[in-house]
Amino acid sequence: VNRKTTPLVKFEDLRFDRTLVENPKTGAMEENERANEEEEEVWSWGAGTEGQLGTGRLQDEHLPQLLSSLGPISLLSCGGAHVTALTTGGRVLTWGRGTSGQLGHGDLVNSLQPKLVELLESFVISHVSAGWNHSGFVSDTGCLFTCGDGSFGQLGHGDYKSHCFPEKISYFSSKHVEQIACGMRHSLVLFKGHSGDRVYGFGSGKRGQLGISKDKIGLTSLPQITIGLEDAKITSIHANGDHSAALSADGHLYTWGRGFGHTSDAYYPQCLPSSLSFTQAALGWNHALVLTDDKEVCMLGGSHHGALSNPQKMNPVKHLSEDSKEAIVEKIPALNGIKILQIAAGAEHSTLVTENGLIMTWGWGEHGQLGLGDTDDKTSPQVVRLGHKPPNKHTKSKVYCGSGFTFAARTCSLPS
Repeated sequence: VNRKTTPLVKFEDLRFDRTLVENPKTGAMEENERANEEEEEVWSWGAGTEGQLGTGRLQDEHLPQLLSSLGPISLLSCGGAHVTALTTGGRVLTWGRGTSGQLGHGDLVNSLQPKLVELLESFVISHVSAGWNHSGFVSDTGCLFTCGDGSFGQLGHGDYKSHCFPEKISYFSSKHVEQIACGMRHSLVLFKGHSGDRVYGFGSGKRGQLGISKDKIGLTSLPQITIGLEDAKITSIHANGDHSAALSADGHLYTWGRGFGHTSDAYYPQCLPSSLSFTQAALGWNHALVLTDDKEVCMLGGSHHGALSNPQKMNPVKHLSEDSKEAIVEKIPALNGIKILQIAAGAEHSTLVTENGLIMTWGWGEHGQLGLGDTDDKTSPQVVRLGHKPPNKHTKSKVYCGSGFTFAARTCSLPS
């Protein structure tokens, strides 16, 4: 592999690259059938001055911009100003800010177009995560690779060096990693084994976001077990800013790290006392969204730029303590009666997809990340329009948030 001549990949090229991204679990025939039956659109908006929107332009966009399909994509992860995309065939594309090596292309430059991470071409990647200035990649065999800024130990290689190519974390060489979650300066890893599920943390722990000790921790560059989750069957892990979270199979939410709102920092996972059962979680810098099994959105913290909603109009579900040292779970009045399918959170803005396929945004809008045509902040959810075609029963949408930008992938079933 000639690392210096990694090809730029245009969205248009990947649109027809179905056989090259063959899914080894389903085979090429299924991939080609999907290409014939479904049409995928990718839209982006918000902060774009470092190429993270994939438009080929270095500018913010206040309205959704249609990109040619990345297709087919199984997962997008948006970081500080870069994006990692995982195809259904297990290949990885990255673009946006690359000045810390977080794109994994062997250089320290930005990329305005999606570019294959060639060093991972011999692996089938099953999970990706983009942090502020670092990235993580998990293979279907459980190997974990990281690249980008390592100055806080967030790459997990036992040092504080940055890497511009994905490097395998040797600590997990005999373990089967399922997921990685990259935050501002820390990383979490979910490991599945015969002895049970384990969560590991590494990087900056000054706000308790690693969850590895009941005492205050500075930095650690080697993975250490997060305490307090030994009896929980963890299904997903989440990291953003100085926050960490995990969801269990029985619907419990665990949070640690920086406190939400006026709550104290937590140095190890705390189970949110609630009668509600949660199925999804999304973390911002000052707030979190959670989705209940009844398809309702609840919120933790966040009044900056109205990141969650107008604090004067919130509906507390339950005050968890009288002295406000624990978080308050709240619902958004504007969403009463609306069923939600998916949630996402940026630094200080929020996005969701309703059961009817509508995309709604609210919160911080300085860079146009709400997709409403202006730079105003919004304290209640607003409908975002993707072009002139309204969603219908054949439309499925997913949303993804970076710190100040947003992506949406919309799949339309074509008539047979």
